Amino acid sequence: MPIELTTMPAKRQSIPVNHFSDEFNSGVFIEKISFTDLPDFDEWQQSERHDRHSFFLLDSGAITIEIDFQKHDIKSPSVIYMHPNQVHRILAFENVTVSTWAINNESLNPVYLQLLEHITPATPLPVDKETFAIIAEAVSLCIKFAERKTDKLQPLLLKDGVNALVALVTSLFLEQAKSTDKSSRFEIVTKAFRESLEHHFTTIKSPMGYAGQLNISTPYLNECVKNTSGFSVSHHIQQRIILEAKRLLYHSDKSVKEISAELGYDDYPYFSRLFTKVTGMSALSFRNKNRG
Repeated sequence: MPIELTTMPAKRQSIPVNHFSDEFNSGVFIEKISFTDLPDFDEWQQSERHDRHSFFLLDSGAITIEIDFQKHDIKSPSVIYMHPNQVHRILAFENVTVSTWAINNESLNPVYLQLLEHITPATPLPVDKETFAIIAEAVSLCIKFAERKTDKLQPLLLKDGVNALVALVTSLFLEQAKSTDKSSRFEIVTKAFRESLEHHFTTIKSPMGYAGQLNISTPYLNECVKNTSGFSVSHHIQQRIILEAKRLLYHSDKSVKEISAELGYDDYPYFSRLFTKVTGMSALSFRNKNRG
């Protein structure tokens, strides 16, 4: 029988960040663990963010995870990627063996970092036996690198190995998304906009502001984004802000006014109206409905 965990978040002022251990301050982490039960349910069931890009290879068993209000029932063999901004928690698990590796922005190959920004959020992805075997072998090798603590170049060797793992998994997600090297101009502009939005959504709130960031006109930015995604630039800006608001409303005990300020809105009533417009309910109603 799978072990199920309670779904109610604990009271907290802010969303906790899980800091991976880092013996050599190398910005990377890797391990393989197995468990049929967890000794401390309270710790594992809590919502959290990671301080790095985190990857998981589910070797065996099954697990249910909630990532940004989306529930995922995952069976082995599968790969999971979570961006540092994403909030997640374990809901249930059964006889799990999982390999985990994590890497910060500074240690991540810049090309991989850009690609990961483009595929976020990524749905957990089942893999075939051959692909699983390749990734598992690479994980095993990286763990051996991690154990060679006396090697002078061990931190660099481990960083390069984990980057190779990131490349393996990122390529799978790109293949799933049917990405091509010959992206249209509209797609290139839309990707650049989404990357800028992820970094500036608390400070830049207008299509004009993002057009300025990309050195293009506002009408052209809107044309590119709408042609590629079906939605306007304003829609994407609002959705990103409201996602972060939902995260804070559900996973923290900050007041709506505090959340408004954290998201860059000095005009608290305006933020409240925006939340209601986008979600169809007030911020407090969202919190009460989902946490009550």
